[in-house]
Amino acid sequence: QALFTESGGDSVQAGGSLRLSCTASQSPSSRTYVGWFRQAPQKGREGVAVISPFDGSATYGDSVKGRFTISQDTTGNTLYLQMNDLKPEDTAMYYCAARGQELGAARLANPLASSAYNIRGQGTQVLVSS
Repeated sequence: QALFTESGGDSVQAGGSLRLSCTASQSPSSRTYVGWFRQAPQKGREGVAVISPFDGSATYGDSVKGRFTISQDTTGNTLYLQMNDLKPEDTAMYYCAARGQELGAARLANPLASSAYNIRGQGTQVLVSS
C-alpha cells in the first residue's frame, strides 16, 4: 500500500529545474525520518535528501548537494524537492519514503540508507536530457 503520492516529475533539458511534491496519507506523528530517494534503471536505490525528526535538519546525498533542496509544509503532510541545475545523471524514478514509528525513534547513523525506511510511495519519473 502506497502511503505517499508523488507528483511533479517531467522531462527537462540539462540545466533545468523541477519541483517534486509528495503528499502523505498517514499522520506525520506516525513516522520519524522522511525524505526523497531515487532509483535509476539498473541501479540501486539512492538517498537524495532526508529530514531529521530531531531538529528538522536536512541531509543530502553528495551528488545533489548545492542543487537540490528538501522542504515540507507546516503540517508535515506535504514534502517537496526543489531540483535545480539538473543533469542527465539525475534521471530516475523519485519517490518519498518514511521511517515508521514502529521501527523506533533512534537517531540513524546513515539517514540516507534506503533500507532504514519502511513506508514509500509509487514514485514520479524524472528524465533529464543533454
